[in-house]
Amino acid sequence: SRFCPPRKSHHDWIGPPDRHSNLRPVHFFVPENESSLEQKLRELRQETQEWNQQFWANQNLTFSKEKEDFIHSRLQGRSLGLGVESGQKTTLSAEEMADFYKEFLSKNFQKHMYYNRDWYRRNFTITFFMGRVVLERMWNKLRQKPKKRSS
Repeated sequence: SRFCPPRKSHHDWIGPPDRHSNLRPVHFFVPENESSLEQKLRELRQETQEWNQQFWANQNLTFSKEKEDFIHSRLQGRSLGLGVESGQKTTLSAEEMADFYKEFLSKNFQKHMYYNRDWYRRNFTITFFMGRVVLERMWNKLRQKPKKRSS
């Protein structure tokens, strides 16, 4: 995507949906004084975003191709082909498409199961690092507070 947040932004920016994966890309803000723990968290989030983006781009491409092949084969099976010039129906009913969706999901069950397992593992790790970053920031604030002098 050509989306680019303003240079002076101090926040993460979410772009328009990617045309292949349908996911919205995130442009992560990198603060000047980023700690090593904050950097690790940001890199983990970026890696997860790229992994997720790649998975869904590939999955959507596979889905579209297999759907097109399914429709083409069913229409050819009826001797309709894809020609519109004969004026015959060139689409499939919802019931016919349900066969494709069921078959596609069954065929990709294992792949989706592994994806879900990895997705949850990655999100747990990110959540763990987010907690560590919050604790680190709180600890740093407590250490920086000037001590009150008693009179």
